Amino acid sequence: MTVNLIGLTREVYKGLPTTLCAGCGHNSITNHLIKALFDYGVEPHKLAKMSGIGCSSKTPAYFVEQAHGFNSLHGRMPSAATGAKVANRDLLVLGISGDGDTASIGIGQYCHMIRRNVDLTYIIENNGCYGLTKGQFSATADVGSTQKSGKVNDYATIDVCGLAIELGATFVARSFSGDGKQLVPLLQAAFSHWGTAILDIVSPCVTFNDHQGSTKSYAYVKDHDVVLHTADYIAGGREVSVDYEPGTVRDVELEDGSHILLRKLDVDYDPTDSMLALRTIHEAGARGEFVTGLLYVDTKSQDLCERERLPRDPLVRLEEEDLRIGRDDWEKLMHP
Repeated sequence: MTVNLIGLTREVYKGLPTTLCAGCGHNSITNHLIKALFDYGVEPHKLAKMSGIGCSSKTPAYFVEQAHGFNSLHGRMPSAATGAKVANRDLLVLGISGDGDTASIGIGQYCHMIRRNVDLTYIIENNGCYGLTKGQFSATADVGSTQKSGKVNDYATIDVCGLAIELGATFVARSFSGDGKQLVPLLQAAFSHWGTAILDIVSPCVTFNDHQGSTKSYAYVKDHDVVLHTADYIAGGREVSVDYEPGTVRDVELEDGSHILLRKLDVDYDPTDSMLALRTIHEAGARGEFVTGLLYVDTKSQDLCERERLPRDPLVRLEEEDLRIGRDDWEKLMHP
């Protein structure tokens, strides 16, 4: 059997069978994660998978079953992830979040995680809606986008990549769940980056069945006086995948007939220029496009553990005498 550089097979990096909808972009991301972790040679016992609440936060169950995992409160994953990294710097901390978990209830923690430059990879599975509660707009929904009901979003969009760059993030990238050719290398680059690596991954949602013509919609149930419960049915969709060259734009049709425009960054783009990154994001947004690729990287900033001069040995391995300050050092602190 084929093994990676540390002698493990790809099967080791798989997890439980997915319970997400057929065709969900999140499942594609899981498959790309499995490939990226396998090729990178991550040791399962040194991987910590962190998540919050939402469809995206189920993802850690679907890869590297032997790794550590923690499902935190809604929007509070960055705190748990920070604690894990501070306690054990040897861990590869991988946070899986969603657009609601990040840009709404968790936006405060998202901002401070970035400011501190915690050494972790933070993935946002971004579908612009609340998939668990019938597809209401999330804070990342574009102005003018519509729900299946025809409702139009009039609220300003929070661009998680632009916000990250403004806050001083040291690695910011955007990709598409169906573009494994681009996403896998971005994931591996994020794993190797010292500091907070933000990956915003556009991940289409193929669900929602509360629309005209459905016999399981709220309107249909109300009209027929069936008020015991509002059962629904989610049909399987098709997985969306793309392959296109740098510097080009690709029009992608989603399962519900809507379209998104993806623009892949050109090879001449300079990802070390933060102002160029912000301008590129805004210009693409004005054209109705999602620009993908490595948007910004800074390899010179210190991460949280370095800045706070934490010991290389994981805190969990330190003995009491290692943590207790000596009498002479105490005197120096009290009488500088």
